[in-house]
Amino acid sequence: MSEIAPRPSPLFHIALHQPEIPNNTGNIGRTCVACACSLHLIHPLGFDLSEKACRRAGLDYWPRLDVHEHACFDAYLQRAAPARLWVFTTKAPRSVFDADLRRGDHLLFGRETAGLPRDILDRFSDRCVSFPMVRNERSLNLATAVCAAAYEGVRQLRARGDVEIGADGRLQIH
Repeated sequence: MSEIAPRPSPLFHIALHQPEIPNNTGNIGRTCVACACSLHLIHPLGFDLSEKACRRAGLDYWPRLDVHEHACFDAYLQRAAPARLWVFTTKAPRSVFDADLRRGDHLLFGRETAGLPRDILDRFSDRCVSFPMVRNERSLNLATAVCAAAYEGVRQLRARGDVEIGADGRLQIH
């Protein structure tokens, strides 16, 4: 019997606060698998995550996803215990490109229709970042924003030598 190789520690922890759209969460899960990130889903969710629902949605990569569910935001903070948390919001003047993303950081995103609640933004105001956009544009799609954040993090890790891109074009994680 072959042994299952231990999963390396995640490059980043992607946390979704009350996601509403299953297709976005599915796309985010695929990004997490591709970038060696874990996914934290903070309830309530706007969809069903049963094995049958995932199979029906064609999420064949879901078994390879390091996914964690949390009953509420405080349960997430207690159980996941993020040492460093980055809060993504369109309301922040600080760009994600000015944030020092480190391996193991938690990247928190709000729900599609409302973003993150004001109390979370206030509580972590010094950790809020955004994606630069032209004036009068509202926001990016949640799955797009998570993907951009994950790959900005990978870019920063690569610049520091924490990850490499192999000759095959794939991430080499130390």
